[in-house]
Amino acid sequence: MTTDFGFKPGQPPAWDLERFLRGDEVETAVITLERNRRTFAWKCADVDAEAFTRRLGASTVTLGGLLKHLAWVEELYFQRRLAGLAPVAPFDDLDFEQDWDELAWTTAADSTPDELRALWVQTVHRSRESLTAALSRGGLEQTTEDGMSLRRILADLIEEYARHTGHADLLREDVDGATGEGPPRDFPLP
Repeated sequence: MTTDFGFKPGQPPAWDLERFLRGDEVETAVITLERNRRTFAWKCADVDAEAFTRRLGASTVTLGGLLKHLAWVEELYFQRRLAGLAPVAPFDDLDFEQDWDELAWTTAADSTPDELRALWVQTVHRSRESLTAALSRGGLEQTTEDGMSLRRILADLIEEYARHTGHADLLREDVDGATGEGPPRDFPLP
């Protein structure tokens, strides 16, 4: 399979309305993931450090924590599982069993909003590179070393983004009242 999504290092994929409306299974999955990434990026854009540490009720979830968590998810699924590569810093020294539940929520405040956004964008670009390489070798049925299909990886990432974009939506509304289902047309892709 040689599906080309326009992924280029340091650049987002090109938007194609025809693929969005009538794409095959691969195109539909990848475009859905990209739409979720873009909406999530929009919810985390243009807010300050105070907004990145704001919580709702007893929850430990913050916008900054969401960025760090989803950056780690990108590394785990697309680098470690799919590409068989070691995660990059700050995820290279982490122990999944020990750090998964709390790390993103307890350490995100140690970074600036720009650092967290940059970390997330870096992992998204690495993920796109790994996905492009995998798709050049075959379709969604190909499996990782641990037996997970590429189809399952994409479904899991779409689920992660859908869930956490909902969290980000609530947090962002609490910060400045901003609401909406999707970003404006001119909002850049990460």
